[in-house]
Amino acid sequence: MKRFLSGLLALVMVVSIGLTGCAAGDSANGISGNYQADTLALVGSLRNAITMADSDPAKRAAQADARAKINSYASHYRRDTRVAGLNSYTTMRTALNSLAAHYSAYPNRPVPEKLQKRLETEFRQVEAALNRGA
Repeated sequence: MKRFLSGLLALVMVVSIGLTGCAAGDSANGISGNYQADTLALVGSLRNAITMADSDPAKRAAQADARAKINSYASHYRRDTRVAGLNSYTTMRTALNSLAAHYSAYPNRPVPEKLQKRLETEFRQVEAALNRGA
């Protein structure tokens, strides 16, 4: 009986710790599960990281935060069939891939003006698509 209870207690602890870890999910990186709100929040965060002055001491932290949010957003919505076909999602993924590639290849260099303009255009397209509901 003692062995059964200790095994049951261990199982309950494993399940509760596992569920607690799953419940935490992506909330640390600002992912709430509301696609439209998450996308708009990510656009705002990325705009902030891109437009910061190179001399700003918070720029490195903003870039690191942007990379973490990109990864969290991509992993959360990648397999969500409700959003995978939306124009806003495909355009957002294009922008995220471009920015993530720049941060991976050139972590110490500022985002080039040409890429900034392209990202801003894509962000506006994403916002317009979200306003349309697409």
